[in-house]
Amino acid sequence: MPTPLSIMSWNVNSIRARLDHVLTYLYDNAPDVVCLQETKVEDKLFPRVPFMELGYEVHVHGGKALAGVATLTKAKAEEVRGGFAEGEPDRHPRILMVRVQGVRIYNLYVPNGTELGGDAFAYKLAWLRRLRAELDATCSPTEPLVIVGDFNIAPDERDVFDAERFVGRLLFTDEEHEVLANLVAFGLRDCFRLHVSEGGHYSWYDYRTNGFELNEGLRIDHVYATAPMVERCEEVIHDRKPRSWEVPSDHVPVIARFS
Repeated sequence: MPTPLSIMSWNVNSIRARLDHVLTYLYDNAPDVVCLQETKVEDKLFPRVPFMELGYEVHVHGGKALAGVATLTKAKAEEVRGGFAEGEPDRHPRILMVRVQGVRIYNLYVPNGTELGGDAFAYKLAWLRRLRAELDATCSPTEPLVIVGDFNIAPDERDVFDAERFVGRLLFTDEEHEVLANLVAFGLRDCFRLHVSEGGHYSWYDYRTNGFELNEGLRIDHVYATAPMVERCEEVIHDRKPRSWEVPSDHVPVIARFS
């Protein structure tokens, strides 16, 4: 019988700036696995001790400024790998794979893309194709696999507050939808959409436009899983509470619970 598993994904937009927020949230909710993105800190400077005091193992893959991911686990990790499994090193630290309780968990901070048609946009598309190739080479859709993180893509019109405004814009282009669909075609399901079909549920709100207060956001933080974990998925929630705290991240925590 599998052990119940809760996985939280949260783009914290600097772990050092948001440390108190994250610690408070973990103290109150105690998810089994915590996947943080955009940590913006070198591995040697990551604040490990406060998380260890809460009972977590700390696994990090970071850098001096951009990007960075960290995965915290209550159970002992059976395998840990930062970066892509093969080939040239990535431009930035954006991917961390941890196996825990027999489940392979990918923590992703997918490139934003910056602007359409530029080098950064091409990098984003190539990055997601490379991830699909890695899954094909190293994983099976019949094994327990969960992929979480900031994907920087809103999958369909339900995931943006104004679909007409976003057509053809960054995070909502045909090219981005195509590479995301190609990744999902490995054998993944969007765990949130297993339970909720309507729009209006968002994970990111723009600071500059009072997006949170107006509930004008995008759902760009996702939880995908293969069939063995889809069968166990009980719920995926977007917890808006931390977004109302003082000086918050522009993303909210996304929590998936598996039986």
